[in-house]
Amino acid sequence: MSVTIDIAGLPAERISFAPAPLAELCMALHALSQPAHHPELHSWTSATRASLDSCLADRLIEADFMWRSSFSDIFMPFAGIPGGTGRPGATLAEDLDVLDRMDDERFVMAALEHCWLALYNEGGGPSPLKDPAARAKALEAAAARGPRQLEFSVRLLDDTDSVRVWLRRLLEDCGEAFFDETWRRIEPRQAADARHKAELLRHKGLPAALREVSAALSVDEGLTTVTADKMVHGQTTATDPRVGPGLVFVPTNFGWPHLLVLHAPGWRPVVHYPLNSPELASVPGSVELLVRRMGALAHPMRMMLCRSLARAPYTTSELARVYGITPPEVSRHLAVLKKAGLLHTRRQGRYVQHQLDLSVVARIGSDFIEGILR
Repeated sequence: MSVTIDIAGLPAERISFAPAPLAELCMALHALSQPAHHPELHSWTSATRASLDSCLADRLIEADFMWRSSFSDIFMPFAGIPGGTGRPGATLAEDLDVLDRMDDERFVMAALEHCWLALYNEGGGPSPLKDPAARAKALEAAAARGPRQLEFSVRLLDDTDSVRVWLRRLLEDCGEAFFDETWRRIEPRQAADARHKAELLRHKGLPAALREVSAALSVDEGLTTVTADKMVHGQTTATDPRVGPGLVFVPTNFGWPHLLVLHAPGWRPVVHYPLNSPELASVPGSVELLVRRMGALAHPMRMMLCRSLARAPYTTSELARVYGITPPEVSRHLAVLKKAGLLHTRRQGRYVQHQLDLSVVARIGSDFIEGILR
């Protein structure tokens, strides 16, 4: 499972790193609505939520499906404007001005992105502004979120212009209430990180830059495809003529553990990556490795073998006697556990002993959470 970005023929100068204030506001709103995803931000989310005006808090609930369970592409409008610069603005106001230039159909499709996540790679299907079936589907999905979200979606489809004005004012009020001050504090670090990675790209190449962005990112030897290791399938190109060539990397202070990849057709691809933090020091392995480990532990016999292997080192013959199965059967189960990186094996004279790596097993829960949220 992965998201791939075709960069074949993309000039290095079309790969850029830049902070994006509107995208960061999206991540801040997500952290406020899903504090359990971001325990390291507990102090900030608690203080900010406590200080929010009740009217603003209620207005945020109406549109929270754009940042609560998914991340609407409207927060990266620079990536979806044909003929634009393809780079985020320096301020929240500049990003909102770019958002104002987005046409209604693209705006509505991006705002209601949660309704057609399964069709994301195909551009979301027909527009609910024109297609009655798409409209009904969008409203049904909004109704499942709650009556306020349904009311907002009806207004969005019936009077798009007024909702766009309403949404801009909402985001501006967020800026005044908490984000402008937060952005002043965190933007210098993001700008410094963007400059550092741009210099790394220039002097050491894309593979070196990607290694510093995230362990979940890689590029093939031919420098034609960037791959993001995520629990989702997707593909896009950085040379789409509809928006012009380019690939943008955007840092975030609020993003961990999420690694977002904007890969909608007709949009410039964007990788929204969390800045380095203590939590990133032990980034888990690939999604494939996580699946392998969980599958290895799911078998009843291997679970019983692990009960012994967690307590002390055992040989294959010892385990066969304890559990009443043949040594070849034990060997097959141990091979699965070893392939998943769950065993230590050592030789003691003429005996080979196996023991469960408890530190790796203990990380599976956190690795699973990071993997599904990445």
